[in-house]
Amino acid sequence: MDSLGKKLFIPFILFALVFIAVKVFPEKTIEHPAGVLVKEPPVQVVLDPPIYIEKDDYIITAKASFNLKGRILSIENYSTGRESDLSPIDFALGWGPMSDQAVLDKIEISQSRRWYRWETDKFPIPRRQIEINSANMHIIPANDKVEDKLNDLYQGNVVQLIGYLVYVKGKDNWFWKSSLTREDTGNHACEVFYVEEVTLLI
Repeated sequence: MDSLGKKLFIPFILFALVFIAVKVFPEKTIEHPAGVLVKEPPVQVVLDPPIYIEKDDYIITAKASFNLKGRILSIENYSTGRESDLSPIDFALGWGPMSDQAVLDKIEISQSRRWYRWETDKFPIPRRQIEINSANMHIIPANDKVEDKLNDLYQGNVVQLIGYLVYVKGKDNWFWKSSLTREDTGNHACEVFYVEEVTLLI
């Protein structure tokens, strides 16, 4: 095999190994019997005045305390992009009817590029109920211990996350702003969630 062939062959082998690993050892997903697992919506309390937190080269402004119990609908890890400096992981989370296995079995959920998407051929619940009972959370771990706990979670787990919804500003004036309502959709509707406590419930 000539040198060009070797250069082409090695990436092909690496791709094949990754593909096989994903198929043979898929990411663990936890399923549950039908029924709502989380009855209460997230609890948010506006902070006046806000709380300021310094982390690396960023000033984090906590706009509201946030206490969420939710079922993890999807997990996506990030290592590129400015946001990954602070937030290496996104959780799509659901509560109310969006924590019910019978509903979720009829909805296809995905994440990419910091977006959470869902599709369904036939709505198991009204569209608006899907929108207001689920959200994409950009998670900022408060410390390494919190990050380790987040990394131990799987799709399907029910968790309690406590912390703050935040605005983030870099020294170069880069800005990242959390949504402060569960009623919005589309661009800028995601929560930027500074998490201080993680508890696995199920």
